[in-house]
Amino acid sequence: QAQLVESGGGLVQAGGSLRLSCAASGRTFSSDAMGWFRQAPGKERELVAAINWSGDSTYYAGSVKGRFTISRDNAKNTVYLQMNSLKLEDTAVYYCAARAWSWRPNPYEYDYWGQGTQVTVSS
Repeated sequence: QAQLVESGGGLVQAGGSLRLSCAASGRTFSSDAMGWFRQAPGKERELVAAINWSGDSTYYAGSVKGRFTISRDNAKNTVYLQMNSLKLEDTAVYYCAARAWSWRPNPYEYDYWGQGTQVTVSS
């Protein structure tokens, strides 16, 4: 059974850093694009960063560009999201998701989802 499990969330002060991990199991995700989405209370789920299957194409939302970095290690079936210079508005539940080959901005086009990890940025 395919499964994505996020970890690394927590409480951090503004300006701090966190590194999220998403470990895949149950199938090989090396041919899948991986996305990190986030959802804050009362807001829609939004794509924060994505990486295609080979790792040579990435996407970042404008609000995180220059602060977040997505990467993947296909040998470990794991994708990462390094988050630096965190802001209060980065507070949300962060989800990783997978779909075949190339990333898409629409969350409904992803086939596999993790359970989410809470990131809270305090002042």
